[in-house]
Amino acid sequence: MSDNKRSRRGGQGYYIALILCAAAIGITGYVYYRNANQAEPVSLEETVAEVPAVIEDGVDVPAIATQPAPKTTQPAATEEATTAPTEKKPLKTMSPVSGDSIFGYSMEALSYNQTTRDWRVHNGVDLAAEAGAEVKAAADGEVYTVFEDDAMGTTVVIRHADGYTTKYASLAENVSVKPGDPVTMGQVIGYASDSAIVESTLGAHVHFGVTCNDVPVDPAEFLAIGS
Repeated sequence: MSDNKRSRRGGQGYYIALILCAAAIGITGYVYYRNANQAEPVSLEETVAEVPAVIEDGVDVPAIATQPAPKTTQPAATEEATTAPTEKKPLKTMSPVSGDSIFGYSMEALSYNQTTRDWRVHNGVDLAAEAGAEVKAAADGEVYTVFEDDAMGTTVVIRHADGYTTKYASLAENVSVKPGDPVTMGQVIGYASDSAIVESTLGAHVHFGVTCNDVPVDPAEFLAIGS
């Protein structure tokens, strides 16, 4: 008799499990239908919570998955800020005085110095100028130093863009600038004189020298940049 009861109970458990599986399939379809027709999707977990569970003691009931599917979000498109590269302006240059060259640049070969009466290199160009003539900055820049040189007299040094430095020697003592002053091309920085002792035979003039990254450069090449 007890065997018949166990058999009937086992048969009932089978049918209950079958019914719950069918219910799970129906619930899944119902969730899909509601999600398709509502602006706000309803999760399977919320729908299952509305259906009462019927579990009989001693019957294994298959579990229904209630974990909602993870939502995927597309990353928002971002626009990278693009800035146009600033166009670098070429350096403008001019001769510090209007006079002609009376002694040229010579760093690869020795040249004879009439004042010292020896052969030596010449790291600049000597430009003719009357005593007191205005000497102008050859390019925009900043005054680096002003000093009295024992050999070259009153000297002004200006730093420019791209590593260039210009030197103006054999000036009169009454210079118009001081270290740290910004200067523009054509601005008066001093006055021509004969203060360069090692070039005294040339009379009043301007010794004009140029370096690039501390290496001597032919002033003619520097002046050609702005032409």
